[in-house]
Amino acid sequence: MPVPQRCGARAAFPGHPAAAVSREWTPVPSSAVPHPPVPALLTASTGPLLELERRILDSMPAIERWFRLQWQDHTPPFYGSVDLRNAGFKLAPVDMNLFPGGFNNLSEEMLPCAVQAAQAAIEHLCPDARNLLLVPERHTRNVFYLTNVARLARILRTTGLEVRIGTLSEEVKGPTTISLPGGDSLTIEPLVRAGDRVGVAGFDPCIVLLNNDLSAGIPPILRDLKDQVLVPPLHAGWAVRRKSHHFAAYDEVAGEFADLLKIDPWMINPYFARCGQVDFQKRVGEECLASNVDMLLARIRDKYKEYGIAEQPFVIVKADAGTYGMGIMTVKDAAEVRDLNRKQRNKMAVVKEGLEVTDVIIQEGVPTYEDVDGAAAEPVVYMIDRYVVGGFYRVHTERGRDENLNAPGMHFVPLAFASSCNLPNCRAQPGASSENRFYSYGVVARLALLAASLELERTAHLLPPAGPSAPVAAAVAG
Repeated sequence: MPVPQRCGARAAFPGHPAAAVSREWTPVPSSAVPHPPVPALLTASTGPLLELERRILDSMPAIERWFRLQWQDHTPPFYGSVDLRNAGFKLAPVDMNLFPGGFNNLSEEMLPCAVQAAQAAIEHLCPDARNLLLVPERHTRNVFYLTNVARLARILRTTGLEVRIGTLSEEVKGPTTISLPGGDSLTIEPLVRAGDRVGVAGFDPCIVLLNNDLSAGIPPILRDLKDQVLVPPLHAGWAVRRKSHHFAAYDEVAGEFADLLKIDPWMINPYFARCGQVDFQKRVGEECLASNVDMLLARIRDKYKEYGIAEQPFVIVKADAGTYGMGIMTVKDAAEVRDLNRKQRNKMAVVKEGLEVTDVIIQEGVPTYEDVDGAAAEPVVYMIDRYVVGGFYRVHTERGRDENLNAPGMHFVPLAFASSCNLPNCRAQPGASSENRFYSYGVVARLALLAASLELERTAHLLPPAGPSAPVAAAVAG
């Protein structure tokens, strides 16, 4: 087993293996380290979230033991990222991505930890692995995404693997080198199927790592591989996966965790409902949408009244399958979903790869009370195996705290710390320590990761047999 690299104090994160293998660390003097922007928490002095923060800190040994026991029974996804929303009175995940595409937004200080976590993941999958094939999204013109692929490949190569990048794009006929900002480059090659194995010319990998969410369907070249590890599994892609399945699993995880901490699970869990058989263009399913919007808004009002929260409830209506922030709208009254104009219906009708929206999830809206230079911000936490390895803030100058920030015009602020984030400052007052806030983020993100593990275990049977992809939606909608 490789000896883990020591993860410096600036790079360690909550839930990272550095916490287990390196108990001694030397703080970096604050005067020697430039502090990066840390978003302002508008409700940093009062409110129930501070009690939640204190409860998490007081329960840290029990929490870490609880996670350790959970991972004995469940296998974490190879990697993932979680979008969190911090409302001051509530801290909850609103999205779980199993094909994270923003490794380029992580700070350099976090990379040693990412490498160490990747080593752990690879040891679980294929301990004697030498070769890994990385399969990215088809598009070759999105420089920001390709920079993510290059960063991910760099992390994997640093574990000692030979890494090649194989694409599903029909446009790539042979090895193609793409120039990236900063003088870097990326070479991609067409995938080659040889019997029951997939690779690129002259390269036979032990592990095939997807960074492609399969929105366009499940390609035959990746089916029925033998003696190769394919991660994430095919049913993790949007051809099969549904957000409602994930949040059903998260509801279970959050309930058990809330029992451990003796808190109201609503503090960490957004309400949700689902509508199937929706057609925005033909206005089919509007009554299902309206009734579920009414129901959720009423439940949220009850909670706001219980906790004395003076906010207007809202919900987020979004495609049950799909990513890239497409097919999303904020709703504060059921009448809004009955009165969509043509432009709004067109926006909601399709998502990435032109995938038609037939199922939607209606999710409790969690306002963000964090900002960077006055712009709404939300944390995105990155994990490899069961460890938090970094994150960044998604910031949007033209969106409000009750809107989706994953939209054109967003920018990213990497997280970096002057002290270890897996060692929270238990002496600090609640709300006064960024270390404590980020430890709490890491805990909630790992709850979502655990839910993703349960989700994948329970949905493997939904993978349709090889053939036309049309029956997929019907099989999943069930």
